[in-house]
Formats: sequence, C-alpha cells, structure tokens
Amino acid sequence: MINEIILEALNKQLNAEFFTTYNYLAMVAKFKSMGLHGFAHWTRVQAKQEQVHAMKFFDFINERQGTIEWKGIGAPDVGWDGPLEAFEIAHLHEMQASTQINGLVEMSIERRDHATNAFLQWFVTAQVKEETLTLEVVHNLKLVGDSGNGLFLLDSEMGKRSDRLET
Repeated sequence: MINEIILEALNKQLNAEFFTTYNYLAMVAKFKSMGLHGFAHWTRVQAKQEQVHAMKFFDFINERQGTIEWKGIGAPDVGWDGPLEAFEIAHLHEMQASTQINGLVEMSIERRDHATNAFLQWFVTAQVKEETLTLEVVHNLKLVGDSGNGLFLLDSEMGKRSDRLET
C-alpha cells in the first residue's frame, strides 16, 4: 500500500504530465497553422513522450494499489509571438517538471518509500534530457534570430527528429 501523502503527490504529477502533453499538442496545432511543419513534428514527438511519462505514473499508482485522481486540464497558453517564445515557455515547463520530480524524490526519501524513489530515478534522468532538448531549440532559435532562411532551415532540421519514444 502506498503512503497517502505520496499518492496525492504522484496523482498531482500524473495530471501535470497530461497538462504538458496537452501543452505540446497545442504547440503542434499552432506551428502547423504557421506553416512550420518541422516544429510541429518535433512537438508532436515530444507530446507523445510526455504521454509516456504520464502513463508511467498511471501504471505505478495502479501497481501500488493507489487510486487515480483525475483533475481538469487547463487550457495551455498559445498567445506567444513565435517559436522562440513558445520554446522558452516549454523550457520553463520542463524546468518546473524537474523541480516537481525532485520534490517527489525528497518526499519519497523522507518517508522511506524506496519503491517510489527507485521509480522516480528514471524521471530524474529523463528531465535532464528534456531540459537540454528544449534549451537547445531555444539557443538555435536565438542564433537564427529574424532570419527567414535560418528559420526555414531550422524547421527542416526539427522535422528530422526520430519518432522513437524512450520508454
């Protein structure tokens, strides 16, 4: 049986992962409407990856005989001016997710919940990669600046992201 405080925190993270999925899907739609199909592809792959994260929490809660608590998913903010602002926000979301995961790790250590701690270690590693990926796009977009040609080339590169998900 899982500790109730940890269960509540895991459910909160489960819903946060679904929000992040939703946020990346909103980016897909916005990028498609802007004709940035490479960016749309990249964010679609990322949305699928976030769904994998959510399902890991879902499965873990179920395996520990916890009850899933469904919360409403708020609408993502898509009022950004362009890809740079969108990816700056995505990077902030990834940093926030890392902070949340680290908080869960601390909670599991405090309560000596070794199973949850072991489970969360995958996310600690994954979040380093998530932050790096989004920050890399931010840096590339800053390098491109206002260059339409540069954005065109970067969009082409973004479209080459592998669909292979890390599970």
